[in-house]
Amino acid sequence: MESITRYYHIALKYKGLSDRSPAEPSEQARFSMGNSSNSTIHSCTSPHKNLVFVGVYSLVFALGLSLNLIALLVFIRRTKIRSHTMVYMTNLAVADLLLVSTLPVRVHYHMGFSGPSQNLCEILGLVLLVNMYGSIFLLTCISVDRCMAVCFPMSSFVKEGRKKAPLICLGVWMLTVGASLPIYLGKKQTRNGGGDGGGDGGGGNGSESSQCFGATPVYATQAVAVASTLTVGFGIPLATMLLCSSFLIRTISRSTMAQMGLIDSRKIRRMIGASLLIFLVCFLPYHATLVLLYVHAQSMDMSLCDAFHYSLMLACLNAMLDPIAYYFTTETFRNKVEMETVRRMWPSQGQNSEKNHPSQAPLNT
Repeated sequence: MESITRYYHIALKYKGLSDRSPAEPSEQARFSMGNSSNSTIHSCTSPHKNLVFVGVYSLVFALGLSLNLIALLVFIRRTKIRSHTMVYMTNLAVADLLLVSTLPVRVHYHMGFSGPSQNLCEILGLVLLVNMYGSIFLLTCISVDRCMAVCFPMSSFVKEGRKKAPLICLGVWMLTVGASLPIYLGKKQTRNGGGDGGGDGGGGNGSESSQCFGATPVYATQAVAVASTLTVGFGIPLATMLLCSSFLIRTISRSTMAQMGLIDSRKIRRMIGASLLIFLVCFLPYHATLVLLYVHAQSMDMSLCDAFHYSLMLACLNAMLDPIAYYFTTETFRNKVEMETVRRMWPSQGQNSEKNHPSQAPLNT
């Protein structure tokens, strides 16, 4: 009889547990759902509504759109006098414009409204990824082109190589699209297989509206993807820009024109330093966060998830800062071309002006 009574109480206890309504999963449980050892889908979702993202993305869209459009119109109108560097700058302006074109949807999402369809989120995430790394490669090409033009101005090999700027830009677009498409296609396969790929390359078990731009990138949990992104997508471009900048500064400082005061070498150094600083501020936090996501893939918390999304926001700032750091600082180059045209039209006036007022020769790239 005593054993029957004990069995009866145990049965009531388990029945009470089964009848209890399922509680809302805790924050830690929400992360552990996607962090099982048999899955590479990590459900790390930032809050849907965030006014910081709304303000920054709106500012980047407004300034990035207007400044890059102005720069692109200037480059198109000056096709007859376009230098090799302008070819890279034109493609960079296009990449930045495509990137900022995705931001209004992000603003709408972070204002708390219902997210767009998952397919649209993934396509916009792909466009942002392609153009972010396209900008990185094009900034590297501009740095190399300027270095070659200044350090080896008389080399026929360098002159012939600089003429291939359109082909190099085509290669950049093919590389970025070709490297990003597998990530997009992999997300679709994962989602069709039961997961839910996020708009920035993430995945999870949440609804489409909550996962659109709130998930962490699924490729951050894949060793090959992280290694290639850090080396080819960031490490090599950064090392190349640092090397070219050091050669450029050393060559300009030792040049006769700088020693005679015909060019302002300090201003050129400030321009180069500002370009490198913008590159580091925009892209270093994003790639550092990718490393942390990979290292802590099995114990991801909300702070790491938020760090990723804020670092992505910093990376998008590059689309707004590129015109300031590169396009509008080349005004001296365009002025030089215009003055040479005037001298050809009025050679006597140009020669007299040259004798009476020796102009400061700008760095022509």
